[in-house]
Amino acid sequence: MSTRQSAPRVLRRTVPFTGPIFHVDRETVRLPNGRIKAMDIVRHRGSVVLVPRPSRDRVILIRQYRQAIRRWIWELPAGSLEAGERPAAAARRECGEEIGLVPGRLRRLGLFYPTPGFCDERMIFFECTALGRPKTPLAGDEDEQITPRTVSIADAWKLVDRGQIIDMKTVLGLLLIGSGRASL
Repeated sequence: MSTRQSAPRVLRRTVPFTGPIFHVDRETVRLPNGRIKAMDIVRHRGSVVLVPRPSRDRVILIRQYRQAIRRWIWELPAGSLEAGERPAAAARRECGEEIGLVPGRLRRLGLFYPTPGFCDERMIFFECTALGRPKTPLAGDEDEQITPRTVSIADAWKLVDRGQIIDMKTVLGLLLIGSGRASL
């Protein structure tokens, strides 16, 4: 059985929104069934998700306010790639900015698309170990109010159970480090 299908053909593309982190393409496409449909696609440079581990059984989370859901949450540190920035460099930069520590070692854990139904953002996950203070302090983004906290991996899973960790990138990051949790 063949799973190969033809892709929709783009007939027209406009850019109804451009912002500092992403832009939106509106594509009018002809679907394989012949129908024509307009689709909005969020175009994003990509991001890095950090799993900072000061020791084998501990992880550093951050608490910050997320305006889109209007609440404070605990999550793994993450951030967007700057134009032309390599993912490993972004991981080191974001780690320093968000938790005040830089990794001596980075291990790439994987690349995932969080919402491919409408966005092309690629999230690249890195385990960060051998954490140390940067030579010069790195300033965080002006709109971020971040509180880092080191917790045991078991306590991080308790935050998931209590609904205080609610974003998929954090849950996936915990699973990727082999936390021993069999299922959600």
